[in-house]
Amino acid sequence: MLFSGRRWLTALLQAQRWPFQPSRDMRLVQFQAPHLTGPHLGLESGNGGGVINLSAFDPTLPKTMIEFLGQGEAALSVAKRALAAQLPVLPRSDVTFLAPVTRPDKVVCVGMNYVDHCKEQNVPVPKEPIIFSKFSSSIVGPYDEVVLPPESQEVDWEVEMAVVIGKKGKHIKATDAMAHVAGFTVAHDVSARDWQMRRNGKQWLLGKTFDTFCPLGPALVTKDSVADPHNLKICCRVNGEVVQSSNTNQMVFKTEELIAWVSQFVTLFPGDVILTGTPPGVGVFRKPPVFLKKGDEVQCEIEELGVIVNKVV
Repeated sequence: MLFSGRRWLTALLQAQRWPFQPSRDMRLVQFQAPHLTGPHLGLESGNGGGVINLSAFDPTLPKTMIEFLGQGEAALSVAKRALAAQLPVLPRSDVTFLAPVTRPDKVVCVGMNYVDHCKEQNVPVPKEPIIFSKFSSSIVGPYDEVVLPPESQEVDWEVEMAVVIGKKGKHIKATDAMAHVAGFTVAHDVSARDWQMRRNGKQWLLGKTFDTFCPLGPALVTKDSVADPHNLKICCRVNGEVVQSSNTNQMVFKTEELIAWVSQFVTLFPGDVILTGTPPGVGVFRKPPVFLKKGDEVQCEIEELGVIVNKVV
């Protein structure tokens, strides 16, 4: 279903509540359009702009982000030339945005990685990263619906900055970690708290990985287009009300430390996604707790990266 002009206008007006001017640099997207067959790779022409079809510039480019990232600097240089070429832009209302990365090898998540989120829970700041995961089948697009599973009555919101891996690596040193990063995107780590905290032996996986529980997007903003990923405003709104508002400078373990830590255990591949934790303000720690219900609209926004908007059904 195409993202309607009215819904987009609503999202744009909400996004303008913050005074910052998001980056207009390299913003890679996956999209579909009625006149094109299958998913395509494109460039978002600025945060909230239309889409440049990269296949129209170079038909030999891959059609998916993971294949594109696998080609490394060669593919990226073509995208840079396309960005500079003043190509025709498909209107935003004519395209359907997909998640910038679909079916990655892994989705790695980090728990309690914001100092202010730890204070909210009255727990000590972790000495080592707390790692869990979501299955890649939980990924949906930036404007797709989040489906409330009948098995849970306690579905909660979590805005997060996601790191997308661009180069394969194992046992990566923190000093070399950014060379393995393609860029950053906005993630919504939807969480079924009953399954996360009380069921399944208190293992977090099932509560985090229901279908539709990982909206991503709208774009993969390349690392050279982000001034400082660890100093970005981060915000979540439910039905227009701000419920989370912080800054990525509150992260306990930064991107480099997380990549070094995780790559001790697993090989990281191009397209792998690392969700870097959430700030305070989640529903479960409110008094009384508040959970998502049918009809709610959740907006997750990060400075320079963009805003994703997900209706709860």
